[in-house]
Amino acid sequence: MHIVDGALSAPVVITGGVIAAGGIALGLRALTLERIPAAGVLSATFFVAALIHVPIGPSSVHLIMNGLAGLVLGWAAFPALFVGLLLQAVFFGFGGVTVLGVNTVNIALPAVLVGLMFRGMVTAPNVRVAAFGGLLAGASAIIMTALIVALTLWLSGDAFIPAAKLVVLAHLPVAVIEGVICAAAVILIHRVKPDLFGVMGPAPNAARPA
Repeated sequence: MHIVDGALSAPVVITGGVIAAGGIALGLRALTLERIPAAGVLSATFFVAALIHVPIGPSSVHLIMNGLAGLVLGWAAFPALFVGLLLQAVFFGFGGVTVLGVNTVNIALPAVLVGLMFRGMVTAPNVRVAAFGGLLAGASAIIMTALIVALTLWLSGDAFIPAAKLVVLAHLPVAVIEGVICAAAVILIHRVKPDLFGVMGPAPNAARPA
C-alpha cells in the first residue's frame, strides 16, 4: 500500500512525517536486545512480501504482514517497518521518500493497534484460540491500513475519492489471505518458539504408569 511521491497534499505529508517520527521514537524505546532479531526477520518479511505488488492508481496492492509484526513487536513495529519501506523506496522506487512518513504510519499504526487488540488471544495456551487471534489480527491490519490509506488520499483532494474507494475494495481479498497466513504463523510460533509471544512451551511428557 505504497503511496507515491506527489500524490498527497503538503499538510498530509507533514502530519504523517510527524506521527511517524513519534511512532519510531516509541518503537526504538521498546526495541530491546531480545527483540532485535525478530524485528530484523519481520522487516525482511515485509520487504520481500511487498516486492510483488499490483499498482492501483496512486497506491498498490500487495501482501504486508504488518499484523504479525504488530503481534510480535508491538510499538517496535514502527522502526522495523520503516526500515523496510525506506529500502523499498531507495532501491526499487516503491512509494517515495517524501511520503515515507505517511506510508510508515499507514502500515505501522495498524500493526501496533492489532497488537494491542489481539495479543491476549495469541498468547493464549490454546492453539486454536491463538490461531483465531492471528486470523483476526492479520485481516484487521490490512483493513485498517486500507482505510487509513483511503483517508490520506481523501484528505489530499476530492479527485482521489474514486482511488480511495478502489484501494479499500481491492484489499478485501488481501485481508483474507493475510489473515490465513498470520494464523498459520501464530500456530508455527506456538509450536517452535512460544516464548516469542510470551507463551509457555508445552510441558514435557510425563512418565506414564505401566
